[in-house]
Amino acid sequence: MELLQSQDLVQRTWSVVPYEQWADDLHTICGNFNPVTVGKGDGVIGAARGIDVGGMSFAHVSNNLDRVHRSMDDIRRDAKEHLFLIVQVEGSCGVEHYGRQSILDVGDCILVDSTKPTTFHFGGLFSNHLSMHLPRQIMYSEAKVGFDVARKLDGHDPMAVMLRALIAKIMTSGEDGSPHLRELMFNATRQAFVTGGGETALAPVSDSASKRLEIVDILIDRHLTDAELGAKWLATQIGVSIRTLQEDFQGLGVTCTTVIRDRRLRLARERIEQIREAGSKETIAEVAYSTGFNDISYFNRSFKELFACAPRDLLKQ
Repeated sequence: MELLQSQDLVQRTWSVVPYEQWADDLHTICGNFNPVTVGKGDGVIGAARGIDVGGMSFAHVSNNLDRVHRSMDDIRRDAKEHLFLIVQVEGSCGVEHYGRQSILDVGDCILVDSTKPTTFHFGGLFSNHLSMHLPRQIMYSEAKVGFDVARKLDGHDPMAVMLRALIAKIMTSGEDGSPHLRELMFNATRQAFVTGGGETALAPVSDSASKRLEIVDILIDRHLTDAELGAKWLATQIGVSIRTLQEDFQGLGVTCTTVIRDRRLRLARERIEQIREAGSKETIAEVAYSTGFNDISYFNRSFKELFACAPRDLLKQ
């Protein structure tokens, strides 16, 4: 199946959907976003629908909106974190993300981080794209190479062609799919967006708290399961005192320890879900240790506080 010619994704006519319905559908599938119509009271030509196939989740989003924005407030209200691999199927779309601006044409691909503000610009013109939801913590923690978020792959780029072919394969692989095919998709995405030299360059440390926290965020993702990861190690890496780093986090209303713990817990949740789907015999304790926890009781208690269910309950669902 050629992804860009799939009859499931490309329709000859699209119906008009009430704005509230379209916005609710997008929220259910992708999390908190703020769609803006060109004119007040306008309906939306297109649809926002979820597709679960091959053990992967997709969002198929078409519209003629002016723009769709995701702010830090929206991000804080969402419990799950993803990397969205977006393929433009029809029309074009402007993407403003991570300090970069890109125009997606048919066949182009881009990687978007759900934990960073994003604006999609349509200008009232019809746009149709498919977004694959990749588990963010798995993508970073198991990466052998550094890869770029917000960098566009041209539709004719062999890596973009490969990604579209893999997505098409997944979408025809059946309901359960193959764990090996999913792992291939994860690795192929990392390779497609790999940075020069295999490492993501860090910006120079700035006196600005927001710039320091951007660098810290990258360091946490790179070293999430490392035993030495903590406030002291991070402060040393960016050349500031622990107190300065703690004050930076206090400005966000959180602590460094909490951010690391919660990110590790999300990674643990993603791995537990993988174990459940694959029927693996890996234990909860092994997951806890592999994601940076040394105290199983603390892990279980923290997991239940964040997700309102015990790790074993999630494994049995």
